Amino acid sequence: MSVLPLVFTSGWASGVNAYAVVLLLGVFGATGITDEVPAALQRTDVLVVAGVLFLCEVAADKIPYVDSVWDSVHTVIRPVAGAVVAALLAGESGSLPELAAGAVGGSTALMSHLVKAGTRMAVNTSPEPFTNIAVSTAEDLGVAGIVTFAMFHPLAAASIAAALLLLGMVILMFLASRIRRFLRRRARRREEKHLAGAGSHWPLD
Repeated sequence: MSVLPLVFTSGWASGVNAYAVVLLLGVFGATGITDEVPAALQRTDVLVVAGVLFLCEVAADKIPYVDSVWDSVHTVIRPVAGAVVAALLAGESGSLPELAAGAVGGSTALMSHLVKAGTRMAVNTSPEPFTNIAVSTAEDLGVAGIVTFAMFHPLAAASIAAALLLLGMVILMFLASRIRRFLRRRARRREEKHLAGAGSHWPLD
């Protein structure tokens, strides 16, 4: 069971920024900071791809509305990444069956992803971009800090990740009304674009 806290923490972090998790774990393993990271995450090609995608996420995640589109695309990617990373961690340590670890990592990643995506919808109801940038930066720093902390204090890091997940779910409940307004506004914009496109094909007198 010793790997379970790291599996849970990596799952939570993957739901927020999966590429940062893969990149950080790979760097920690490749530099010898920890021997808990499987060799598959330390490969140069994996680190390069994770680094490029991480930079793409850093940019897209700070642009209002673009971040919500990015989150929609990653509804499958983040949980799958969380499950794969968790299975690799468990398979490397041998203390948990890979299937069980994958389930824990994947489900935790899905929950944290839904919290993040929902929160961003609420943030995007504000016309100014500064709140969006601040939230995104806090998420990036939080993932980096907790994953790094988990390398040395996995149980304490898992406790923090669990508290953040629970707090995010509570906050999301209070932001539900703003999220509904965001969804209605987005649906209205799509309808207006559809009507505008249809009108452009009408014959002129």
